[in-house]
Amino acid sequence: MSTADLFGSDAANPSDGSDASPHHGVASRAAALREQLHHHGHQYYVLDAPTIPDAEYDRLFKELQALEAAHSELITPDSPTLRVGGGVLDKFPSVRHVVPMLSIRTETDTEATGAENFDTRIRKELGLSDSDAPVDYVAELKFDGLAISLRYESGILVQAATRGDGENGEVVTENIRTIEQIPLKLMGALTAPSVLEVRGEVYMTRAGFEALNERQRERIAAGEKGEKTFVNPRNAAAGAVRQLDSKIAAQRPLSFFAYGLGDITPAEEGGPTFSTHFDLLMTLKQWGFPVAEQTACVQGAAGLVDFHQRMGQARDALPYDIDGVVYKVNSLAAQRQLGFVTREPRWAVAHKYPAQEQLTTVLAIEVQVGRTGKLTPVAKLAPVFVGGVTVTNATLHNETEARRKDVRVGDTVVVRRAGDVIPEVVSVITEKRLYEAQIFTMPHTCPVCGSAAVREEGEADYRCTGGLFCSAQRKQAILHFAHRRAVEIEDLGDKLVEQLVDAGVVNTLPDVYRLSFDALASLDRMAEKSANNVLASIEKSKQTTLPRFVFGLGIRHVGESTAKALAHHFGTMDAIMDATVDQLLQVADVGPIVALSLRTFFDQPHNREVVAQLRACGVTWTEGEPTAGASLPLAGQTFVLTGTLPTLSRDQAKDMLETLGAKVAGSVSKKTHCVVAGAEAGSKLDKAQELGIKVLDEAGLLALVAAHTNTTTETSKAAE
Repeated sequence: MSTADLFGSDAANPSDGSDASPHHGVASRAAALREQLHHHGHQYYVLDAPTIPDAEYDRLFKELQALEAAHSELITPDSPTLRVGGGVLDKFPSVRHVVPMLSIRTETDTEATGAENFDTRIRKELGLSDSDAPVDYVAELKFDGLAISLRYESGILVQAATRGDGENGEVVTENIRTIEQIPLKLMGALTAPSVLEVRGEVYMTRAGFEALNERQRERIAAGEKGEKTFVNPRNAAAGAVRQLDSKIAAQRPLSFFAYGLGDITPAEEGGPTFSTHFDLLMTLKQWGFPVAEQTACVQGAAGLVDFHQRMGQARDALPYDIDGVVYKVNSLAAQRQLGFVTREPRWAVAHKYPAQEQLTTVLAIEVQVGRTGKLTPVAKLAPVFVGGVTVTNATLHNETEARRKDVRVGDTVVVRRAGDVIPEVVSVITEKRLYEAQIFTMPHTCPVCGSAAVREEGEADYRCTGGLFCSAQRKQAILHFAHRRAVEIEDLGDKLVEQLVDAGVVNTLPDVYRLSFDALASLDRMAEKSANNVLASIEKSKQTTLPRFVFGLGIRHVGESTAKALAHHFGTMDAIMDATVDQLLQVADVGPIVALSLRTFFDQPHNREVVAQLRACGVTWTEGEPTAGASLPLAGQTFVLTGTLPTLSRDQAKDMLETLGAKVAGSVSKKTHCVVAGAEAGSKLDKAQELGIKVLDEAGLLALVAAHTNTTTETSKAAE
């Protein structure tokens, strides 16, 4: 390929009379590529607003790499190709900070009073009275990462150093160059000061941390020596920055936020002037540095308290970890007036949140059974204060997660509690593992009732099959059975079920039908009238339908439509309970998973016993001959209900239609056969009329149901 082909005719044949050598064209092209890559990298990594496809960026990058490989003298300190990492160092050289990297005093009171205390102190030291205006502050996030100082000379990054002891840090320039969010050359470098030191935080996002640990687990599984998973994003970020091999650092998903300045060309020598800290941060953004979007100007103690609370509530939703917020007096003149105490600025404070992660020991691993039968392994922990509370239990989620994290009894683990989230074990410190620690195995029987525990194909969770029998699922089973779309026991609500089960009055579904007035009246806040109402609704519920009863049993994967399909197909409860998997698969709404779930449920003797006892308690339903779905009079027709009917509830009307084989949908379309409209029908009625769809009122619906019911009955008699 010719030079003209590679760089264009203008590069090969310059018309300005300058050096026309091929090398000049290469240098010009390399410079142009660097500028393009800096621009597009900033758009992508800092602004999150890319203007070219990834493939085009990669093409430009590879072109610059090829030029630099052929002409090493073209490599400049700001070249984007340096982000991939270079050679391996023996150790990091030390450097003395021109402006010390001082720490900020920490406010230990994690409540709102921490912000109020800071404002009170600032106002006192500035000599302000109660009648003076509130102090302006800049409120920032306190990132959980590693502090870094970046030195630019003539707009080019020449050095990056860690905080170290505040006076001296380690030079980690090669590793910092690998971070895409850090500009290698300042935007608007011609207007930037000749010397600029930017202070900020290197961190790792939670998603990046999880991806890194997943890669580490794959390497460990492949038998690679020396590999380990990381405890938290901060440790992973700090470890990456201090890698002697910058190629390894380049593989770590590091990010950066800027929050202040160190050394800078003074104003009298042509450097910039700022009146506020916020102006300084906005200028850093213009020079190409990312500044956290949550950074805000606030007024007085009330503004600080509001920011602390808002960020505390948003903390768990952030893509990265923070361990607090930072308050800084906004006026730089006021900062100079306040000065420093020992090695801390008087004008700033870090206001922390309760720690979200702590180390503790696993004392045991137990399996808990949830309200829906899900089995969850739970680590019993040596008590540890984390996230504002003392934690003694932490979820391991399921067997797959417990195995992936390889949590064992006796292990030292990292426990995390974020907000109201259930505490969980994040990782294991394998270096502290006891030799005799045993691998966790999920039991195959329910630890509460002894029923079989099964895990369906494609699912991570084991579940107890003892549904109606398992005491751990008792409350959920009763509430589901009493639901209005199931058997419907109108006055049996959450609080009453809670009382009945906790008092030991109701242990199984049949116990509901054995309740006496005295048993109900003995409960707290249960008046005589209320007790009678409950008994009346229980008695009323004894007359139900087969679909409602089947749905009420709470069989996994069996919803209302499936229960109706089973009732129509088999006709009787006994036929449903005795059906084989092959017979169940003949039902239109039943697939392999549902069929297996039904068979598993009815293969448990105690579930069949509950059905028998409910029948003995007087729960009845109409049974008949099996009816194939296609033979039902309204099979294949779609109805829509809208508005309020005079005497029928929406559920009653739906049951009538579905009993005759109709499908009841929630919206009107061209496929709708009929709309049943009551008072205040609204847009569904308008659309039906627009499409020319048949509309019935309640009287028309009852007449339709009566006609088809009579026809069905006569057909059945003729068949007999």
